[in-house]
Amino acid sequence: MTKTIGLICGSLRKNSYNRMIAESLTTLDDSAQYRWIEISSLPFFNEDLEADGSPESVAFFRAAIQDVDGVIIVSPEYNSGIPGVLKNALDWASRPRTSSVLNRKPVGLIGATPGGFGTAFAQMQTREVLEAMQVNVLPFQKMLISQVHEKIDSQQKVLTDESTKRYLQRYLQQFIHWIDQAPVPVPVLD
Repeated sequence: MTKTIGLICGSLRKNSYNRMIAESLTTLDDSAQYRWIEISSLPFFNEDLEADGSPESVAFFRAAIQDVDGVIIVSPEYNSGIPGVLKNALDWASRPRTSSVLNRKPVGLIGATPGGFGTAFAQMQTREVLEAMQVNVLPFQKMLISQVHEKIDSQQKVLTDESTKRYLQRYLQQFIHWIDQAPVPVPVLD
């Protein structure tokens, strides 16, 4: 059965390197279908908004996550941490706590940065947040892309580095295979 993978980019920048990396995923393995799950229209998380009935953009966002077999988050690192827009999106996706659309959902993490350390700090923080949400994050695999500006043709907005393409393809194949092995959802204990 063909898997459907949701792609979330943790950057809102028009020419985001991470969006270019996420776009490249759709060309590296045609055994799955890919859907963009956008976060740019989500309001800041606010329980008052939630109490009044979640905004339409939030409902659409949650439905998009619900409708995929797994999610890959491709995100930069800002100031050695998770981008605020991504954390905000995860906060919305975590609600309601007992029936979150991300509860036990298979999630993969990829990050790219012009710096030399990849996105190691942001990925550690994102894993911590996802663990608190009881999300199944692909274990033992890290996809950290450093010096991304040297691996992308910014004019064409495509990944050109063959070694990085191979690593991404292998990561993607492992993620797709792992979806069927991830633990099934269980009720959240309060």
